Amino acid sequence: MQTALRTSLPETELASRANFAPHARIVREERQEERLAQASGLPLSIRGLRKSFGSNEVLRGIDLHIPAGQFVAIVGKSGCGKSTLLRLIAGLDKIDAGSISFGQDVQPEDIRVMFQEPRLLPWARVLANVEVGLGRDRASKDAHARAEQALTEVGLADKRDQWPSVLSGGQKQRVALGRALVSRPRVLAFDEPLGALDALTRISMQRLLERVWRDQGFTAILVTHDVSEAVALADRVLVIEEGRIAHDVVVNAARPRERGSAELAGLEGSILSHLLSADDRT
Repeated sequence: MQTALRTSLPETELASRANFAPHARIVREERQEERLAQASGLPLSIRGLRKSFGSNEVLRGIDLHIPAGQFVAIVGKSGCGKSTLLRLIAGLDKIDAGSISFGQDVQPEDIRVMFQEPRLLPWARVLANVEVGLGRDRASKDAHARAEQALTEVGLADKRDQWPSVLSGGQKQRVALGRALVSRPRVLAFDEPLGALDALTRISMQRLLERVWRDQGFTAILVTHDVSEAVALADRVLVIEEGRIAHDVVVNAARPRERGSAELAGLEGSILSHLLSADDRT
């Protein structure tokens, strides 16, 4: 069907499209480079990173550089080390060997993590839960204002006085996102934050994550089992296999991205093929 459509176009239009395609790709790449150059996020360099739990060596020498403001997704089968890598980046676990550097000294509020479970305080109202993300600045005069702004950014300003128990699953994750955003982090790590949501709520949350990332310019690192989610959101997809980076895929699709497009489907298929072939080899 696609071939028939191409042969039915005038030669001048075919030539125009042929010339336009590489030009459009170059423009997209230039815009991405410009956005990364202006980003408030931190660059991230990892060298020779290793981590073991007892006799189980989970990470076996990771080398990686992430430019400031880039959105990176990490995929791989269960137990491959992707969540361990995220926890090491966030400083939640101790490195056995190697190094992780951000190009400068970082403060605790510079790096935040959003988990699959919202982890809200049931005895605190929504606004107070968001204020928790301010850490040592929670007692500042503008704490309420900053928390209210974060709730507005995630579309929950009208829920500020609600208890977590009355919120839906998607709303709870929005509160968790607001809590992560309130300190204006420069690196935001997502550990499968959408895994427990229904399909429609998940798509809505994906769009929200992309919007706040574009607005704030932080460096985003997403661990997910959903390859479709990875190619829809990320500038780059890393496939972890047996504790190493086995595949590094650049996603140059223009934003906002059209879910189900041929371009994204092709990338998703390529990554899935690699993951499935890895299963065949084990």
